[in-house]
Amino acid sequence: MFEGFSLEAVDVGPGPLRVRIGGSGPAVLLLHGHPRTHMTWGKVADLLSPDYTIVCPDLPGFGRSYQPADAPDSRNSSKRAKAEALVELMRRLGHETFAVVGHDRGSLTAFRMAMDHPDRVRKLVIADGIPVIEHLERADWKFARDWYHWFFFAQKEKPERAISADPLAWYDKLSPALMGKPAYDDLIDVIHDPRVVHGMIEDYRAGLSIDHVHDREDHDAGRKVTCPMLCLWSLRDDMEQIYGDPAAIWRNWANDVRGFGIDSGHHVAEENPKALSQAIRRILENG
Repeated sequence: MFEGFSLEAVDVGPGPLRVRIGGSGPAVLLLHGHPRTHMTWGKVADLLSPDYTIVCPDLPGFGRSYQPADAPDSRNSSKRAKAEALVELMRRLGHETFAVVGHDRGSLTAFRMAMDHPDRVRKLVIADGIPVIEHLERADWKFARDWYHWFFFAQKEKPERAISADPLAWYDKLSPALMGKPAYDDLIDVIHDPRVVHGMIEDYRAGLSIDHVHDREDHDAGRKVTCPMLCLWSLRDDMEQIYGDPAAIWRNWANDVRGFGIDSGHHVAEENPKALSQAIRRILENG
């Protein structure tokens, strides 16, 4: 994976981001989900890099990127703060405008980047995600049953203790056969670091403390994503079963939305990188 890519640490103000960079052409920023690192994108990056400059960072708080400073409302782990850091990353790499692709928790930061920085984000691709406030306001017993970790992770201290007591028991679905051994080894390393576990949990705490406030402010002001947007979801995950058509939800938040499902489980970049790469290419090339 990441054939011909460089691995760098780029300081963006609050701290350094670990980032892998390769390819040539228009810039595309790929943002991973929980509990992954940038390594989840290896197969997709290789498929896109012949025609695009691919930038794959560890999100702030994840992997080997900087840990945001703690705050009572987790504001330094907010998607707004992460969006600022990633826009600065792209600026320091020489990309004033770019496309952004986000999966899972990374989709929340990608959405915030497009909302807060419309002059920078040319295209937006969301995979397996909807705005935080939509998750919360649509939550029912099925969400509580299957996505209970959202509310557990919002508690203080207990989530970190539970995960760090036995990281492999908590993240029991990790598989080198699915991820590839380099990505698996990288992830095993970071989930055994209590600082990284705390940073990943703070990402969820921010969702239930401040991210939904930012979403509500945008909604009430009538602000929407202005660039073309593609919404994707994994057909063998539960996004569509819980929420119905994700693209219909996104049309409340963006002016130009198209969307469809991909034959995959939740970690689509690892399970069906070819279909995901083809979908990304279509919106990049055709708008």
